[in-house]
Amino acid sequence: MFDYDVIAIGAGAAGAFMAYEFKKLNTDKKILVIDEGRAVSNRTCPITEGKVDHCIGCKPCNIMYGFGGAGTLSDGKYNITTNFGGDLHQYIGEDKAMELMEYVDSVLMNFDGGDDLTLYSTDKNDLKTKCLRHDLHLLDAKVRHFGTERNKVILQRIYDYIKDDIDFKFMTKVVDVSYDDGIYKLITDDNKTYTCKNLVLASGRSGSKWISEICEKFGVNTKKNRVDIGLRIELPAEIFKHITDDVYEAKIMYRTKQYNDIVRTFCMNPYGQVVTENTNGILTVNGHSYTDDSLKSQNTNFALLVTNKFTEPFEDSNEYGESIARLSNMLGGGVLMQRFGDLVKGRRSSKRRMAKSFTKPTLNATAGDLSLVMPKRQLDDIIEMIYQLDKIAPGTANEDTLLYGIEVKFYNSLVDVDSKFETTMPGLFCLGDGSGVTHSLSQASASGVEMARILTDR
Repeated sequence: MFDYDVIAIGAGAAGAFMAYEFKKLNTDKKILVIDEGRAVSNRTCPITEGKVDHCIGCKPCNIMYGFGGAGTLSDGKYNITTNFGGDLHQYIGEDKAMELMEYVDSVLMNFDGGDDLTLYSTDKNDLKTKCLRHDLHLLDAKVRHFGTERNKVILQRIYDYIKDDIDFKFMTKVVDVSYDDGIYKLITDDNKTYTCKNLVLASGRSGSKWISEICEKFGVNTKKNRVDIGLRIELPAEIFKHITDDVYEAKIMYRTKQYNDIVRTFCMNPYGQVVTENTNGILTVNGHSYTDDSLKSQNTNFALLVTNKFTEPFEDSNEYGESIARLSNMLGGGVLMQRFGDLVKGRRSSKRRMAKSFTKPTLNATAGDLSLVMPKRQLDDIIEMIYQLDKIAPGTANEDTLLYGIEVKFYNSLVDVDSKFETTMPGLFCLGDGSGVTHSLSQASASGVEMARILTDR
């Protein structure tokens, strides 16, 4: 016998939407979702509440852990596309992947209860032409932006809808998993034991190391994935206004002339704020934005990321990214910040120079010298990209453009799963960003919906 038909480890985008779909399907299966973080109502960051001006290392980090995962306190941006954000379509097909993402969008809109949110698209504008004239490449996508404040409300409503039918255990860590005669046995850090027939690993990018350990224990093949390393750019919102008002988020790629590397824009936040993230004790930088006009800033921020893949003998790409982020933490006590003009002139930004900057930072970061932290190749790539973006958004390369580091996007090892997200171990599934299959809120959420439908039919 077993306690649950399905146990999911991780209540992020994939786990949350899997639980939602189980409820919607009115299944008679017993479901448990376990997460290291807190319920939505208890997820607050002391920085955004104005209690502190820097990261104090809350455990667990409310930005990264809890119901909804790292997406809950993000800017609530859902990109409906298979052009980026993962490879879900390679497992379940292009049409089904798009259908599922559209379904996720309809669920979110239903729980939002409003009809004033634009579904942005790159289809009807001339930005793609402008980009191509300067060897930049705009990726097609539809974008729905809910904003940090509305996103949290939506996820709270989803949780309230499902909590009476789906069991949740928050502030709980799974410390051991074993398998015997078709049953998985889980032991948690409070010395409790749970058994199930189907185990779903959905711990997101925060659980990348843990998932790798579980896969190694059960002999499930994984492939080392990439790590993206870069900086977050902050500048006056007017510079990108002609782009963000039209498409909201522009996913632009560029191949550098110097190294032939790919640099891309990521997570564009019009009128947003730069924030810190705590991943396994390492402070990195990210960005948020709101839909409420009273919460908006005068700046737009976005990341410029360089993709790094490694060959033998080195394999641990995430450790490479972590080591660079640790160096930034060592020099700046957290996130480092520098004016673009100071960077290209080879001098550090000081408090005195920052006081003269026309662009006022939205994050209280340490002024310093990013060239002491970022590897030369990646830094050269980013500088070249900034000058290239200046051609379609004049002012991007201004001296007072602010650069924050380090921004690292850790990707889980790509877990060997089939079209039903099942590993070579019977009844062991892996989905969402934790599987390495998806890299976005939309695709991770969609994989959760599909997982519930698959397991309901079993």
